[in-house]
Amino acid sequence: MAALAAAVLPVAAALPAVAAPRAAPATGGSGLVTVLDSSASMAGSDGSGGTRIAAARRAVGSLVDALPEGYPTGLRVYGADKPKGCDDTRLARPVAPLDRDGLKRAVAGVRPKGDTPIGLSLTKAAQDLPKPAAGGAGKRTIVLVSDGEDTCRTPQSCQVASQLAASDTDLHIDVVGFQAAGSARSQLECVAKSGNGQYYDAPDAGSLARQLQRAGQLSANGYRFRGTPVHGTDGRQGAPVVTPGQYLDSIGPNEKRYYAVDLDAESVGDFSATVVPPSGTPVDYRDTLRTQIAYGTDSSCASSTALFGQREGATPLTSGVSRIPTRNGTGTCDKAGRYWLVVERHADTGSDAARWPVELTFHVEHPLAKGVTPAQPSPQYGAGGKDATLPSTPPKAVTGGTGFNDASPLGPGVWRDQILPAQTLWYKVPVGWGQQLRYDVEFADEPRAHGASPVSFGSTQVYTPYRAPVGSGTGVFNPQVPYTGRSAKLSMGTVPVSWANRYETHPNVIPVHVNGDFYLAVSLGARAAQIAQSPRIGVVLRVAVLGRAKAGPEAGAAVAKGQAPGGGSGPDATGAAGSGHWSGLRVTGVSVGVVGVLLLAGLGMAYVLPRRRPRPGRAGGGSGAG
Repeated sequence: MAALAAAVLPVAAALPAVAAPRAAPATGGSGLVTVLDSSASMAGSDGSGGTRIAAARRAVGSLVDALPEGYPTGLRVYGADKPKGCDDTRLARPVAPLDRDGLKRAVAGVRPKGDTPIGLSLTKAAQDLPKPAAGGAGKRTIVLVSDGEDTCRTPQSCQVASQLAASDTDLHIDVVGFQAAGSARSQLECVAKSGNGQYYDAPDAGSLARQLQRAGQLSANGYRFRGTPVHGTDGRQGAPVVTPGQYLDSIGPNEKRYYAVDLDAESVGDFSATVVPPSGTPVDYRDTLRTQIAYGTDSSCASSTALFGQREGATPLTSGVSRIPTRNGTGTCDKAGRYWLVVERHADTGSDAARWPVELTFHVEHPLAKGVTPAQPSPQYGAGGKDATLPSTPPKAVTGGTGFNDASPLGPGVWRDQILPAQTLWYKVPVGWGQQLRYDVEFADEPRAHGASPVSFGSTQVYTPYRAPVGSGTGVFNPQVPYTGRSAKLSMGTVPVSWANRYETHPNVIPVHVNGDFYLAVSLGARAAQIAQSPRIGVVLRVAVLGRAKAGPEAGAAVAKGQAPGGGSGPDATGAAGSGHWSGLRVTGVSVGVVGVLLLAGLGMAYVLPRRRPRPGRAGGGSGAG
């Protein structure tokens, strides 16, 4: 670990406290409005010789400096215009493409005077935000900054937050409590929880700026959806017929959604579902997302279950499953006809009760041409095991995407980025026939907040081009590591890509049967907001693509055009058993997400559930980015 710290520290030191804002188009209907407490109590001392309102002005300035160009942003204040009055709330700056100077001028003119009508201000703030077009998906955020409880009582702020979150699945309310204590803090925490958001504690002016930056940047860098709106049914009857493509729907807790597809007798149907809860909202480690392909009256061709595997807060979660005809074509699910794609979300008591956006993909893989013999399957890690040699060149800067749709392209090499608590960053790496992906993720050693002692987590997951997760529960790689502010490292990878892997039995081998862009997701737990002083935490990725890409999936295929002698970025991936061979453990078909494992007493213990060995051609892919 000392060597790792030495490798990461120089990179972390080179990163600024706040990453330079990137110009990124906001999803239609997305936006942020800050609701600033300007009541009389904000004229009080901030504990460092200034006033609370002066600290709030600086914090809002640092927030707008850190937001991406053009992101729709507004400012609402309350208690700023009257010595008394529970109707004293005003939109100081409408939600519009980011105007940094205008927002700073607006907050500079605020003078604390009156009462604290939080409930009314939240109601008005929800109306300030743009709404997505019919069937669209956005991310609308209210960030409440307050030092005290609602003095107006009516309407009740917690009740308002709950009603707003229930009526708008894309709306969430984050709260930054500035020197809040006792009943005031309890009420503010209630607003955040009821509003499907996070509570950030800010005991001093420095932490106020840091936490406000985090809340705002999480909103602006939320998952960017793509797809055609579709409305699944709660049963097979009347289910919408979908063709290959990408779709958007929503799903509530303990709900099933059905979609109909037509398949021939020979092609593979690949299906994925990604739920995107508000970052950090309450989940239980047993909360799951299950995908299934059903046929006939009671047949299940394949199913796969992804689970969050932790209680620290939600991140995106993906489950993927495939209908793979058997070699001899005599299986129950080998017939041409109507099939159903089923998505099921299970939520435990106390978990987020809101509906979540769900992004669906459906692909059809046609069989190889007659007479073509595929290359042998590659079910073992071989040279791409845990001890693989990875690049050690100086790192290059990269900014991770918000999801599958805008994942940042990477090639072999060393890359550096920054991540927020409760954020997931996304990348994609091209992997050819016969090649395998292998990478490390290193979380930087960061200055810790005074008195900070909690344990969070860092995690990663890797997905096939059809979004099937393949990196959890292998017995070779652990997808999660405890994070305390000290440097921490994760290793992850895939077996070599082979068309014939679809007939293997291991659920993390079967999906690795097509070449293309493989996706990397890196997450940091929400509790890291209590640990690190910097708004963002440094991350280093060491990426290798092992082996020489072949021109096709057939046996004896030539090396792909443009491949240099020696192939990829590391040793040749032969698939032979070696340091990365299967341990002999029969691994679960129940997979875990980016989180990967449970944090038990802060030790990052692996959570593995046994299941019956899947039949060839019947197992699906596994987990999500959670």
